[in-house]
Order: sequence, then C-alpha cells, then structure tokens
Amino acid sequence: MRKAILLCIFIIHSIIGMCQQTVITITAYGAKPDGRSNNTSAIQKAIDDISKKGGKVIIPAGYFLTGGLYLRSNVELYLEEGAVLLGSTNWLDYTKGDGKLALLTGYNLTNVAITGKGTIDGQGRELVVNLYELLNKNLIQDPEWRIKRPTEANRPMILGLEKSKNIRVSGITFKDASGWVQNYQNCEDVSIDHIRVESVAYWNNDGIDIVDTKNVSITNCFINSADDGICLKSEDKAGSCENITVKNCTIRSSANAFKIGTGSMGVFRNIIVENLTVYDTYRSAIALETVDGAIIEKVKIKQVQATHTGNAIFLRLGHRNTDNRYGILRDVLIQDVRAEIPASKPDAGYPVEGPLPKVPPHNLIPSSITGLPGHLVQNVRLENIMIVYGGGASKTKAFVSTDSLHLVPEQIPNYPEFSMFGELPAWGFYVRHAEGIEFSNVKLSLVKEDFRPACVFDDIKGLKLSGVESGNATTKPVWILNKVTRPVLTEVKSSFSEPESLKIQ
Repeated sequence: MRKAILLCIFIIHSIIGMCQQTVITITAYGAKPDGRSNNTSAIQKAIDDISKKGGKVIIPAGYFLTGGLYLRSNVELYLEEGAVLLGSTNWLDYTKGDGKLALLTGYNLTNVAITGKGTIDGQGRELVVNLYELLNKNLIQDPEWRIKRPTEANRPMILGLEKSKNIRVSGITFKDASGWVQNYQNCEDVSIDHIRVESVAYWNNDGIDIVDTKNVSITNCFINSADDGICLKSEDKAGSCENITVKNCTIRSSANAFKIGTGSMGVFRNIIVENLTVYDTYRSAIALETVDGAIIEKVKIKQVQATHTGNAIFLRLGHRNTDNRYGILRDVLIQDVRAEIPASKPDAGYPVEGPLPKVPPHNLIPSSITGLPGHLVQNVRLENIMIVYGGGASKTKAFVSTDSLHLVPEQIPNYPEFSMFGELPAWGFYVRHAEGIEFSNVKLSLVKEDFRPACVFDDIKGLKLSGVESGNATTKPVWILNKVTRPVLTEVKSSFSEPESLKIQ
C-alpha cells in the first residue's frame, strides 16, 4: 500500500511539473529582433538559465542575429512562426567547443529539442565570403583553400550534436549552411520530423548526416541540398548506425538522395527506408557504399519514386582503406522503385551543381551492383523495379565490347559514385562480383535507342531472374551472363525471341 501511495505522489508531482514547465523568451534577456544586433550573449544566458530546471526557450517572431550557441540538457529551443535565427556572417563568432564548428552545438546532452515553425538561417554564402577574407589576411589557417575550397572543418554547420541522447527536432526550417546542415554523431534516440531543409548555398551542404548513431527516426521531411540529402556515415571502426527508419520524405540533391557511406568504417544494420520522392538529383536515388571496411547489412528500401535523377540504384563494395579490413555488403531488399533517368544533367541550373565526373567521356550510366574479386556483394533482391532511361548512346563517344568485359576497371580504392567506372557495357544494370542476386519483376525501357545490352552480369554466384523485361531493347543479345554459376531464369522477356535475347559466356 505504501509503495502504491508513493507511486501516486510521484505521478502527481510529475504531472504538476509538466504543467508548470518553465518558459522564457529571449527578448526578456535583451535579445533584439532587428537582424543586426549580435544576440549571442542574451540567447546563451536564456539557454543556460532554463537548463537549471529544464524548460523551453522561446524565440519569437523577428530576425535574431547570433554567433555560435551551446545547447544544454533538458532544454527545448522553440521558434515561433515568423522567427528567424540568423547565423553570424563573421567566422570569428563561432567556436568549436567540444564538437565541430556549428551555429548550434551540443555535446554529451540528454533531452534536447529544437522545435516550432520558424527558420534557422546559417547565411552560408555570406559566411564563406568572410572566411575567404580571413584566410587572405592569414588570420586563420586552412590546408586546402587555395587548392580547392576551405575544408569542412572551417565551414560551420547549422546544428552539430555529439554523444547526446533523446533528441527531438521538428517543424522548423534549416536554411543555407556553409557546410553540413546538421550532424548527429555518436548519439542515441533521435527523432527528426516535419522539418524543411533549403540549403544550396555552398559545397557539402548535406541535408541530414547521421554518424555512428543508433535508434533514429526521420519522417515527413523535405530536403533540398547541394550535397547528399540523407546520409548515414561511420567514422569509427567500433561505431555503428543501427535501427534507422526513414519514411515519407522528399529529397532534391546535387549528389545522392539517400546514401549509406562514403565514410564507412563501422557497422550499418537494420535500416528501413520507405516512401521517398526524389527529383532533380545529380547522382543516385539510392546509394549503399562500403569502402572503408564497414559492414552494411539488413537494409530494406521500398516505395521510391525518382524523376529526373542521374542514377537509380548504386551498390558498391570497395577497398579505400589501407589496412586489410574488407567491407561486407549483404542482405539488401529494394522494392517498388520507379525511376526516370534523363539523358541530360538532372541538376543543371541549381546554384551548386554536382561536379562533372573525372572519367573519360561515357554514355548514360546504368544502375550497378559491384563488389571486388574475392569479396562479393551478397544476397541482394530487387523486386518491382521500373526504370526508364533516356538512351541515345553512341559508339563514337565510348564503347566497351561485351567480349572484353575484363577491360572494365575495378577501381578498387576509388571514391565510390555511380560514374566511377566510366563507360559500362550495359544501359540498364551492370552487376559484377556478387552472390545471391535476385531480380523479380524488373522492367527496363529506353526513350531513345542504345547500342548496348540492357544488363550485364559478370562473376555472379547464384543468379535468379524472374519476370525481367526490356520490351523495347534495340540491340541483341539483351542479357549477357558471363561467369555466372547456378543461373535460374524465368520469364525473361525482351523485344527479341528468347534465344536472341540471352547470351551466356
């Protein structure tokens, strides 16, 4: 009985505590909504004070300029409708603290939230201009700025959270970072819902980066980014991205829409992606890449609608790392994908376009699944896939004979991207060094003619093709099977008769 009474008292006190949540407004601390006054001290004091009891810091309507801020545990930063938190355009107003350079930084926090209906604007273009001024005056150092551009370490993100738990981000708009928009690194229990990312200000504007973080939900988000839209990374051999769910998101990217990698050192496991809409995206709608020794396994992706996209599906197992660790890419299900691949550059005209590939001229590049000799991509099933390619290939631009498949370069240590091999001997799918590959109800078609076969399967152990079609293929054979063991072919269709469509060599 005593325990029951104590429990009731605890519940009552908890309810009262929630009803009496401390709420303060930054204007009470002297913050000015004029877009010019530096409000860093006022906003930071509000955050620090509220963290002592836990509660909500309100940013009301108006333009509030600030330098770098430190988030605290048990604090919700709430942006009212019409509120704009402006990142300072003076690089010296940012400090790294315990994490990476960011407008909003959090390290080793618990129960932190950023919510509301307002906007956080990193003013990335103007901030990079100031960064170049400081570099020219030799006031800060950067090893790459004269060669390529300032490194990401010197370009502040908007949000950087590290080693934190119970994170909630919802409702707000992130705009124009100078580097990654938001990074969640070595965190747990992250919920990102109904946010909008509009960041095409500069290079490396990844929309959402999840790095060695567990138990993540990303739902109902819109992302327009100058680099990868949603990207899972691992920068630690002992780290992992596990139990990640991405649902009901729309993505436009000058790189890849949904990507695992390129940083790929630890483990990626139990990843579910559902209902993605992708458009005007330069590289791949779906990219799974392990090149630094990572294990990628138990990945399910379904219901992807991609239009005006450079590539539909790209799976790559490489070996960029210098030690003897080889990655593993296995147990992947991709289903219900509809993609349109134009003959033109799909992100042309955006403020920051994807760079032209550093390979010789090539025709339109197919989707691909590629491992390495002796290190195979394993157990990949593609089901209910429909891809329309622009076609229009020409042998005068590039040509790889299907009798010389060994001439396709392995590119073992190279940066992974769908164009990494240059010209490929197929227009629909190129699959090499793999085991347990299954295509079920996969339909490929062309807008204009292409002289290449639809699909090439090279060095495959266990291949199942069922209900695969290329109804308007213009060249025979349509399907090339080279060094394929245990093939099972059912209802493999094309515009030619079955013997003419298939070549096994």
